[in-house]
Amino acid sequence: MRTLKPLFVLIFLTVLSSGYSQKKVFTDKDIQIIPKPNQLLIQTGSFEFSKNTVFVATTDFQKEISNALINKFGAAAGWRPVLGTKVPQRNYIQFKVDSNLHKEAYKLEVNNNSITVTANGNAGFIYGLETIRQLLPEAIESKTAQTVAKWEIPNVTITDEPRFQWRGLMLDLSRHFFDKNYIIQTIDRLAMLKMNVLHLHLVDDQGWRIEIKKYPKLTEVGAWRVDQENAAWNARLVTNPDEKGTYGGFLTQEELKEIVKYAAAKNIEIIPEIEMPAHVSSAIAAYPELSCFDQKIGVPSGGLWPITDIYCAGKETTFEFLENVIDEVITIFPSKYIHIGGDEATKTNWEKCPHCQKRMKEHGLKNVHELQSYFVKRMEKYINSKGKKIIGWDEILEGGLAPEATVMSWRGTKGGTEAAKQGHDVIMSPESPCYFNFYQGPQNEEPLAFDAYNPLNKVYEFDPVVEEMTPQEANHVLGGQANLWAEFLTSPQASEYMIFPRLAALSEVLWSSKENRNWNDFTTRLPSLLKRYDYLGINYSKSAYLVSASSTADLAKKVINVTLKNEFPNPDIRYVVGDKSIDNNAVKYTNPIQFTGTTVLKASLFQNDKPVGKTFTDTIVFHKAVGDKVKYLTPYNDNYKGDGLFGMVNTIRGSKNFHDGQWQAWLVNDMEVVIDLEKEQGISQVTIGTLESQGAGINFPTQVKVLVSNDSIHYKEVGKIIRPYAKNVNSELKDFKINFEKQNVRFVKVIATNLKKSPKGESSWLFVDEILVN
Repeated sequence: MRTLKPLFVLIFLTVLSSGYSQKKVFTDKDIQIIPKPNQLLIQTGSFEFSKNTVFVATTDFQKEISNALINKFGAAAGWRPVLGTKVPQRNYIQFKVDSNLHKEAYKLEVNNNSITVTANGNAGFIYGLETIRQLLPEAIESKTAQTVAKWEIPNVTITDEPRFQWRGLMLDLSRHFFDKNYIIQTIDRLAMLKMNVLHLHLVDDQGWRIEIKKYPKLTEVGAWRVDQENAAWNARLVTNPDEKGTYGGFLTQEELKEIVKYAAAKNIEIIPEIEMPAHVSSAIAAYPELSCFDQKIGVPSGGLWPITDIYCAGKETTFEFLENVIDEVITIFPSKYIHIGGDEATKTNWEKCPHCQKRMKEHGLKNVHELQSYFVKRMEKYINSKGKKIIGWDEILEGGLAPEATVMSWRGTKGGTEAAKQGHDVIMSPESPCYFNFYQGPQNEEPLAFDAYNPLNKVYEFDPVVEEMTPQEANHVLGGQANLWAEFLTSPQASEYMIFPRLAALSEVLWSSKENRNWNDFTTRLPSLLKRYDYLGINYSKSAYLVSASSTADLAKKVINVTLKNEFPNPDIRYVVGDKSIDNNAVKYTNPIQFTGTTVLKASLFQNDKPVGKTFTDTIVFHKAVGDKVKYLTPYNDNYKGDGLFGMVNTIRGSKNFHDGQWQAWLVNDMEVVIDLEKEQGISQVTIGTLESQGAGINFPTQVKVLVSNDSIHYKEVGKIIRPYAKNVNSELKDFKINFEKQNVRFVKVIATNLKKSPKGESSWLFVDEILVN
């Protein structure tokens, strides 16, 4: 038997130690692309990027999109691959055109020596490079140099294309203005997720955001409102039309053209929305003659309902104005569509306007719904004459749908389904789950949002095609869209928080085949995307990681049972009780936790034996009145009964979600209750838990008074708190604590004084969840 020579052994071992044996073997778990590709095959080996890698670009567009990725290497790796026009022998990326592929489809082939992106044209090339980007280490998103062993991606063959042609996001620029820079950032983030529509809501009651040169007052007046940002959105006062607005802004036509051009290079179509006939107070503030009665109004500073200041459908000058506006809009936006809104028009002025009544008589219109249909059809005809199509919210179905209109269905999917039955194209954007202005986590842990709930998993479950649709009707569904209304969003960071990562879930709904979608699988890929967002500085929400709790009380046994849950499938929730650290002492949650005394509960989702996300913390308080009888001297409102007769003494606290079933409420009336402690007890403190949400008409009490008695007839006052009304832009929970010298008493009377009327003149609610006696 021959032995290996020492030199050969040394060389062999050196080859092994130099990296051959350590070469990474990629598996399915390493592929964390969102949205998930339709077909993916992993092969042995990988392609490694270096400063010698050549991006072979033969067109200006290929050079542009190649440079976008090259620049990322420049920042994150500290070196830049080469941009060339000739294919070298190895270590290159090339683009190939295949006219047989669909418009947005692409094929990605990666081997040890080269990468080939094949597509019909620019859209597919963009998406091929976005996929390469997500195959690279997350650190490729860094703006500073990172230490990465190898900038490599696995050898794969990916064949991919979208399920739906419309994959959109709407940004509301009216309620709060967002500038060009933020819109450009949003376009980049849409492209990363292979989304292809950005719908800009440019006109609404609270601000006109697009420069129209023929009508300068639209931006001189209509783009600015009186600053009432220190008050809750729906609690703001009616604006005096003579008071100059200072809060707002607008986009010039040149800025909008820059946005459109930038978006086109990312295969994103910008859809402008020019509202009509309602949501136009900002235009009427600028040009009062556009309304039925030429009334002078100010640009509303906050919530407005009902929306009665709308364009007059009877005046020819209204249509002349709108046609002139459209003429300028189409010079800015080359989009196939113009969105005209068409929603939430309260037509009471039309019913008494002589111009509108004359129009109805001349055209044989039976009611104001048919007049709105006339309005929409007339504007559609004009827009069609300019080579464009209209989109409207599903209210445009009322009174008869315009011939070639596309319906964006927001009040559920019913309007979209009906439009599809009539042969119209449809974009599904139902409030649930496509309104990203809704809460996405437990309200107590979230910034102020619209009072409804669209968590990440609910977005992922959405499907634009409704089950009862026929195949022919389903073919009319262009896709879906998320809408982000901005009543509560005052900064780009607040906007980002509501968009991400919910938009990632929607992107997979709209891109990936239905068979390829799986919530469990999506949750394993999401952390990689969130790491990329960290590098990119995106203020995404971590709400999906939050643990939430619900409680039930057995007052006979004086026991509280707490149930914990999380959005993720089979979550590893762990908890501690008392003052223990959750990092080292957590117990795995399996069943509801039982409590018989005052304590602190902490809980968190765990991954890899470490807590992730914000730790849930709740103090469970047992007090001397738990389970005792409560007599309501003023009854609570039937709409908010809480836990009935024991709602004030069940130890379960309400949340900022005032529909959670734990609140008792009084409308205009004061709260006056008596608690029977059943025997004389020494007490020295009474606390009442309250909620304020001024936008919903809920205000803190202006006074809380505590009286005590031993016979329930003769009471003496032991303490009170006076709190004058103060503007409050937030939703807030507050305990009013009244301390007094220790008293041996049986009966405790608590009186909380209702504000009665808000500064806006609306009836005030008083909400209370618990009265704690100690």
